[in-house]
Amino acid sequence: MIETKRRGGRPRSEQAREAVLHAVDDLLLEVGYAAMTMKGIAIRAGVGRQTVYRWWSTKAEILFEACVDDAEEELLVEPAGTRLDDVTSYLDALMRFLAYSPAGAGYRALLAAAQHDPAVKQLIATKDVLRDSARAVLHRIDPHRPAGDYAIDLLIGPTFFWIMSGRDPAQLDIHELARSFFHGFGSEES
Repeated sequence: MIETKRRGGRPRSEQAREAVLHAVDDLLLEVGYAAMTMKGIAIRAGVGRQTVYRWWSTKAEILFEACVDDAEEELLVEPAGTRLDDVTSYLDALMRFLAYSPAGAGYRALLAAAQHDPAVKQLIATKDVLRDSARAVLHRIDPHRPAGDYAIDLLIGPTFFWIMSGRDPAQLDIHELARSFFHGFGSEES
């Protein structure tokens, strides 16, 4: 769970928290990020606005918490056998997250908002779920080689760009991307 600013008052109700996080996901898909309001989130969640504002300052904070919780789960891939299988499984999970997941839709909306809202940009910088998940896979496939920025960018960059540029996810050749990753990473994988 992302740590958000806590204000004084009663302890946070897990049931209310879950209702708010589900409400923000639903509203994102129904009305979009720009039309979403704190009032609308509270109404949809069945809680008072004061409850929402007690725990979050902005709709971006709520959406970010919802995205991170789901992304960490969706991008966690179990060992798949070979190093190539591990990378292929991760890239498939990354593509599905970015292209089809409600949490991925939230993540994309926040990235778009971050382009013109410094507060959202700063919020996203507090927890980079894509880089963290990629780093875990890279550590698993080669624990003796540090998972630096270049390797992480090489792993997530092509899939990220493909989806963010609006291209058809069904046309993305995940197996070829995985093989290309190993070529660029400096090792061959059959």
